[in-house]
Amino acid sequence: MKNLMFDLGGVIMQIERRRAVEAFKSIGLDDADSMLGEYGQLGIFLDLELGNVTPSQWRDELRRHINGDVSDHDIDAAFESFLIGIPVERLRELERLHRDHRIYMLSNTNKVMWDGMIQREFRKDGHDMDYYFDGVIPSFEVHCYKPDAEIFVKACEKFGIKPGDTIFFDDSEANVEAAKALGFGGVHVTDSRPFGDYLNKED
Repeated sequence: MKNLMFDLGGVIMQIERRRAVEAFKSIGLDDADSMLGEYGQLGIFLDLELGNVTPSQWRDELRRHINGDVSDHDIDAAFESFLIGIPVERLRELERLHRDHRIYMLSNTNKVMWDGMIQREFRKDGHDMDYYFDGVIPSFEVHCYKPDAEIFVKACEKFGIKPGDTIFFDDSEANVEAAKALGFGGVHVTDSRPFGDYLNKED
């Protein structure tokens, strides 16, 4: 297959929702468990992921639910604790796959994480994000998110790709099924095995 398109969290980046829930509770956000989703966000977190509010507006809204004063840094740090990191071997695997495929990323994510820890993690092996991908779409830039068909259509338009020439990798089965319904190949990532193993299974 000519094109490979990857989700970020749970596929390339290791994540752990519970860490973020506990971090938010530690700074006074008692409703964190109900506000943070596993594969997609809710309420003000969804607004941030869709790019409908700025990070400053998001923080101000969160403060309405937090007991006590809390800094921007502490709010951002609590949110970024959702992210564990990208194993260097994952980056090197993307580098190897890039020799024979065009590589893209399509992620439900937000500007706080994108401008912070996500960029830092991609630089940990001496390269920046652009080195690994021919194109990226974070949901907050296009104001839609998976599993909505609209974001897949926008990916095809921006990247100049066809669904039938593309395999999409995601840890959410709903997102994979949405991609398949539009004609993409789909891989449901359920563990940390090499992407090549999933591709061999597809073949």
